[in-house]
Amino acid sequence: MILSQLPKAKHNSCCVYSGDQVLQSERFVAKQQNIAIYSLMESAGAAAFAQLKLNFTNVQSILVLCGKGNNGGDGFIVARLAHLAKLQVTVLVTCDIKMLKGDALLAYQHMIAAGITGVITKQLVKQLSDFQGDVIVDALFGIGFHGQLTLQMQQLVSAVNINNAQVLSIDIPSGLCANTGFVNQQHAVVAQVTVTFIVYKLGLLTGQAANFIGKLILADLTLGVAFQAFVTCEHLLQRKPPLLNGISPLKKRLNTSHKGNVGQILAIGGGKGMPGAIRLTSEAALRCGAALVSVCCHQGNQAFIVNGRPELMLAPNEASQLASSSVITKAGVLVMGPGLGQSHWAQDLFDLIITTVLNNKHKQLVIDADALTLLAQTRQPRQHCSRWVLTPHPKEAAVLLHCDTATIEADRYSAVRAIANKYGGICVLKGAGTLISDGKQVIINSTGNAGMASGGMGDVLSGIIAALLLQSDNYFIATCMAVYIHGAAGDIIADKQGLRGMLASDLFAHLPMLVNQN
Repeated sequence: MILSQLPKAKHNSCCVYSGDQVLQSERFVAKQQNIAIYSLMESAGAAAFAQLKLNFTNVQSILVLCGKGNNGGDGFIVARLAHLAKLQVTVLVTCDIKMLKGDALLAYQHMIAAGITGVITKQLVKQLSDFQGDVIVDALFGIGFHGQLTLQMQQLVSAVNINNAQVLSIDIPSGLCANTGFVNQQHAVVAQVTVTFIVYKLGLLTGQAANFIGKLILADLTLGVAFQAFVTCEHLLQRKPPLLNGISPLKKRLNTSHKGNVGQILAIGGGKGMPGAIRLTSEAALRCGAALVSVCCHQGNQAFIVNGRPELMLAPNEASQLASSSVITKAGVLVMGPGLGQSHWAQDLFDLIITTVLNNKHKQLVIDADALTLLAQTRQPRQHCSRWVLTPHPKEAAVLLHCDTATIEADRYSAVRAIANKYGGICVLKGAGTLISDGKQVIINSTGNAGMASGGMGDVLSGIIAALLLQSDNYFIATCMAVYIHGAAGDIIADKQGLRGMLASDLFAHLPMLVNQN
């Protein structure tokens, strides 16, 4: 999924809707705008064909795979336009023609009237296997699809995916859930380009969708603005760093600022034999504007932590000593978990930090990695706080909600909200299309890439979040900004050197520039 190729935004975010919301409201909104549904279908087909010509060069022949619904109707229009443009067109329909109804039937009739002959309704898998053309247009299932493809449809989708032709999906790759991005048993069309209509759909922007949609293009069909005006939006796609009332959420630094009033972070982690994670977290915090960072880690790791980074300070490494130190008193933000482990040493530190934050309303806490597991094992009221940020990946999210990873990935939107509501504060559910939620609103991040699937990236993110919390009074916007910057740094590296071989520490070179641009 190439989120970086989304259209340029005038604002920092745009509304995203479930497939169900679009299905329930598009007719009403179109009627309000005096647009007939068939005219909307014509516009959708024309937009899809325009993107076919724009994104695939030297196309001579196409195969259009149509279902019986309105998505199939869009496909019939693409086929007609391609035929009129002198392309060689093959049309496969997955139902008896007598089953076509309404606007889909009208689109089919117009296609036939334009001169297309030999529409195929039988032996579709064989026809797909024999196709040696340039592009397959997927108009099989639209945003109303839920559940699992039938065995016959699975075979059809598999035939699409193993064909050498490029694939353009209309509105959504067939087999992908437009509400959640879930794909049952990985049976969905893998597209190089997906053209979606009116507004972005939730299922296109997070989780498994990244493996199926390719380059995502929005064609609003002149209805997008009106749709957003009529339909309530609870999800936003973050396409630029977030602003607070039009300006950066980070506090302005006065000419007389000094390290004492910029603020201090305490990082807790780095259990025995695991120094790297908390070192990455701590340096990321420094690179993003924290004036002072102290590290509480296992005694055996202390030399490694400060080696080559003398700006880092060492805090007492035992809970009993840390509790009475000035470090924990002065720190405005604490970040806990990277490399912490789950030993008795780790549990004592966890108990101290949780108690400290719950008893001091002026402190914020970022909880990551092993500390999330320890949090999941605690009981109310120590399990709930409005001043912390939880940063789970899907497996850690499953631990927090006492379920399995598959359940999390089946509906990431519900999961991120559930974690925020259960534990309080803000949840950052990491992965392709990272989600940020306070239990009410959900922000979908647009930066980041597959090259960032390497050890330590999450540790760096925790440090960025901690640093931006330290410098802002709006913790939600600061967290959204941190997630955006983290992914943007990875995108800069990927653009320069590609995806493979990217290290978490490579991000450090780009973080100061990104923070200071905002």
